[in-house]
Amino acid sequence: MPVSSQHKVYLPAEARDNQYLLAEFALTDELLAAFPASNPAKPFEQLYQQLSQQFFELADAAQLHNVHLIANGKTPVVRFHQEAYVLQTTEQILFFYNPSYHEAQHSFYDASIRARKISLLFLATDQPLRANAATFHQKVTTVLQQLLAKLKMTETKVKVRDHQHLTYDLFAKAKGHKESYGYKLRSIGARYKARQCELPEHNALTYVIVNLPLSRRLKEQVALNLQSDAPYLPLYQKVSDSFVSACQPEQFKHLAVLANGLLPLVRNSQFDKSSHGTELQMIGFDPSAQAGQLISDLQGDKLVEMMQLVIFATPADQTDMGYGRFMNQVEAALHRFAKSLALQPERDDLTVRFHQHISYHL
Repeated sequence: MPVSSQHKVYLPAEARDNQYLLAEFALTDELLAAFPASNPAKPFEQLYQQLSQQFFELADAAQLHNVHLIANGKTPVVRFHQEAYVLQTTEQILFFYNPSYHEAQHSFYDASIRARKISLLFLATDQPLRANAATFHQKVTTVLQQLLAKLKMTETKVKVRDHQHLTYDLFAKAKGHKESYGYKLRSIGARYKARQCELPEHNALTYVIVNLPLSRRLKEQVALNLQSDAPYLPLYQKVSDSFVSACQPEQFKHLAVLANGLLPLVRNSQFDKSSHGTELQMIGFDPSAQAGQLISDLQGDKLVEMMQLVIFATPADQTDMGYGRFMNQVEAALHRFAKSLALQPERDDLTVRFHQHISYHL
C-alpha cells in the first residue's frame, strides 16, 4: 500500500461536517456601566439588546450569517440537521442546522439576571466547511477584535474555541452508501497555516466519540437481575470490556466508557478539571500520561438509551500528514468491537464523531 494511502481514511460521502467558534468573556462592571438600565424591572435588558445589535451588525458586515449571543450560562451544543431549530434545557442550548441553507441571529438571556459571562457563537455556513475553515476563523477573529474595540475592551481576555467534527455511521457501506471520500485529517494548525492563517499559541485536542444505542438484541446478550441494586451493570460492563479489548491491538490507552445519560465534553485535564452536571459531564484526559487513562462511569441502577465511548488521540497518534492513520486504527478497533457484540451492520447504527478542537486567548 502506498505510504500516502496509509495516512488517508475513507469516510462515507454522507459524513456530516460541522464547525463553530465560541468566544467568551466576563461581564465586567465596566461593560455594565456602558449600558445603563432604562427599565428597573429589567436592569440588564439595555446591555443585552445593544450588545446583540452591535455584534449582529459587525457579523453581517463580515458575511457571517449564523451567529448568536448567549448570556444565560448555558452550554451550546451544535449538530447537523436538515431542519433548523434550537432547543433549550437547563444546562444546554442545542443548535441543529444545515450549513448549506440555514442562517440565523438570536440572543438568549434573561433581562432581569446579570450573566457571569457573554458567549458569542459563530456557526460556519460556507461550504465546503473544511476547505473554508481558515477563512471562517479569520472572519470571526476580525469581528471579535472590532467588537472589543467598539466596546473599549481591547485589554479584555477573550477565550476562543474552534470546534470541528465529522459525523458518520460506521456501517454506512453495509446500508448501501458505497461512495466514500479520502481524508488526511490534518491538524487545524497545519491546515490554517497552509492557508496563511497563523494561530497564536493554542491548546489542541483530537478525539472520537462513538454513540452505541442499546438495542433489544444487545440487551438480550446479558442476563439482567432487575431485583439487584445495579441491574444494568453487567450489560454496561460487557460493552466496556469488549471496547477496551478491541482497542488494545491499536494500542489506544486514553479511553472513556460512559453509561450515565450525560453529554460528554472532552477537555485537557492539564487545564480543565473533570466535573458533573445534571446533563453534561466534562471529562479530562492528560495527553502526556504514558500509562494511559481509562475513565469509566457506569451507572448500573439506570437504563440509558445509549452508551458513549471515547478514544482520545495523543501526540503519538498524529503523523506529519495528519490523523488519517489514527482514524483507520479507530475504525479497525470499532469493527472488532462491533463483531464482539454481534452488531448487525445492515440494521444497527454505530455513530462515529471525529472531533478536532483548538482553544486560546485572543
